[in-house]
Amino acid sequence: MIKISDEVRDALAAGRPVLALESTIITHGLPRPRNLDVAVEAETRLRAAGVTPATIGVVAGVPVVGLSTDELEQLSLDDGAAKLSVRDLPVAAAKKLNGGTTVAATALLAHRAGVRVFSTGGLGGVHEGAGVTFDESADLFTLAETPIVVVSAGAKSILDIAATLERLETLSIPVVGYRTTTYPGFYIVDSGHSVEYAADSPEEIAAMAASQRDLGLKSALLVANPVPADKQLAKDEHDAVIEQARAAARDQGIIGHDTTPFLLDHLLKATEGRSLETNVAIYNNNVDLGGRIAAALAAR
Repeated sequence: MIKISDEVRDALAAGRPVLALESTIITHGLPRPRNLDVAVEAETRLRAAGVTPATIGVVAGVPVVGLSTDELEQLSLDDGAAKLSVRDLPVAAAKKLNGGTTVAATALLAHRAGVRVFSTGGLGGVHEGAGVTFDESADLFTLAETPIVVVSAGAKSILDIAATLERLETLSIPVVGYRTTTYPGFYIVDSGHSVEYAADSPEEIAAMAASQRDLGLKSALLVANPVPADKQLAKDEHDAVIEQARAAARDQGIIGHDTTPFLLDHLLKATEGRSLETNVAIYNNNVDLGGRIAAALAAR
């Protein structure tokens, strides 16, 4: 049911570092042709650093761990590509859909293939008003059952960050800041919340992941890697636009899985495209750290 590219299979068999990458940034996160350019550039940087990229997506219903350049291009150009979480994978298989995999689906497929580190942009989490709507991302519950290191710039800042952190604690998912105990807010360095532990190096994160495996723990290890300070959005502007976006979503009756793309599109327009550049900087920063963690794990 899962196709693993020869490049990824060979690297795993030889014990070389491999980094999983998601594909919703290609299918839903970035406009053309920026989506393909960012994906290819990330893979190129990883290979130059001695790390094998394993971009994960679904092509004609088949989950692929290690998309080829042709497959990346196919997904980047497909207006009908689905956004696929774990629950959608069997439907996609039966209907032979193309799709980008969310954090949940990417983490699951990477783990099934034997990849131990995964870099993404931001995590899904608990939405504002979830006490009434029960709107929580499947990312949280899949990560509670999937032992993989996940590097992100925190949860998406359109979410209820406090509630998301509480849910992560309830699910026994460890969260470690990279050289910080300030929990990042995706587009901004500081969400206003903190985490208990920081890791000072990729080697220290690799040691945590190794200990987690030795203990037989089943959850992911989340690494919160703040956006570079010079690339973040201004906090006042960020907070104001987020509130405007939430109000617009309420006024238009936007709910469920349509909420996140609506809010992010509102943010993009309100910042005149600057949030897009921040998004790319976040992704590149997480890919680079994920590659270093994968190399540190392979060296153990």
